[in-house]
Amino acid sequence: MTADALDRLLNGTFADPDGGPPLYVPTRAVEIAETLAGREAELVEGLDLGGRLAVVSDVNTHNALGARVVRALAGRVAVTEVRLPGRPHADTGSVEAIRRESSGCDALIAVGAGTINDLCKYAAARDGKDYAVFGTAPSMNGYTSVNASITVDGHKKSLPAVAAAGVFLDLEVLAKAPTRMIRSGLGDSLCRPTAQADWLLAHLLLDQPYREAPFALLKTDEAELFANSEALLCGDLDAMRTLARTLVLSGFGMTLCGGSYPASQGEHLIGHYAEMMAPADWPGTFHGEQIAVTTLTMARLQERMLDGAAPRLLRSAVSEGDVVEHFGASLGAACWAAFAAKRFDAAQTEALNARLEENWDSFVARLRAVSRPAAALEAVLARAAAPRRPEDLHWPQDFYRDAVSHAREIRDRYTFLDLAADSGMSVI
Repeated sequence: MTADALDRLLNGTFADPDGGPPLYVPTRAVEIAETLAGREAELVEGLDLGGRLAVVSDVNTHNALGARVVRALAGRVAVTEVRLPGRPHADTGSVEAIRRESSGCDALIAVGAGTINDLCKYAAARDGKDYAVFGTAPSMNGYTSVNASITVDGHKKSLPAVAAAGVFLDLEVLAKAPTRMIRSGLGDSLCRPTAQADWLLAHLLLDQPYREAPFALLKTDEAELFANSEALLCGDLDAMRTLARTLVLSGFGMTLCGGSYPASQGEHLIGHYAEMMAPADWPGTFHGEQIAVTTLTMARLQERMLDGAAPRLLRSAVSEGDVVEHFGASLGAACWAAFAAKRFDAAQTEALNARLEENWDSFVARLRAVSRPAAALEAVLARAAAPRRPEDLHWPQDFYRDAVSHAREIRDRYTFLDLAADSGMSVI
């Protein structure tokens, strides 16, 4: 893979490794530069978003970049400032607040990172509007995806959203982001091997759709990022560019697949469980910090299963009553609706066991080819002094054990968490 994967993707000349036509993404412009100072209005005007724009930020992102964007656009378009108070949450209440305050605008300009971007892309989708984003931290891979992580009635969901018309990343701004947010972006990038293995498992065992394209995009940049993770903390803009490209290309991989499948599997289920179930007074954690820790858990579980004999599935002992009792009535009902799709009857279980017995060696070969050793992934994090253990996130061992054990019950994706539990193996 040559270093211009992003350019070739945007200009429509990246060959599809799955055999289709050249890859296409709906985002019209991506700019990753050492500085974008003085170019903000030019970049936005190139998207033709209309003459009334809402610039959405929070207190921190306004200070980091939002004020600069507002000043650049003032006098060229009618600007409505939407500044969310405190540390906003990506929930339906915040989405509705943005929709109300931007109701007279043609499009949204998000200035922020994960939360602001998810809120704006989902609000824009709800109102049939365009949006663009100026990133303020290299903390997650959602800038270029078409799904948003939004909490609905306490249940963390991945909801369809609109693609950003433009994604603008100022490396000097990203490098000044809080260190934890930089490490968070590294953590969110680390899960490519575990997510790919989980997704490939569902394809091999259950014949679910699967694509190689998202991972072909990442090949060069991911290797450079993993090899030089310590440089991210030294203000090295070349390293920051590699992280930014990795996050952007990972997001595009999700867009190509119409969902978060290539970048969000078992490790994200554990993180989502923690976000849903952790007491409100616990210290806050960033999404990518969580994924750093949960990725190592998944990598160890995958290694353990791939080193063993073919698993033999048992009939699931988890009942609707068990799920409702654990999650509560309202949330439990929503979880059960998703989880029930992964419960197999006797005939299905017998057929799956026959497939596992006959094909396990070939499955292992393909799964190992896309995996990375847990020790190697942990070394990437260690060089950047990133979180690696539940206690680094102030998660008690009992809570984390519950998270790993019950995370599979919140969504219908079949991962190594399911394969282990369904075959009677401890998941942690």
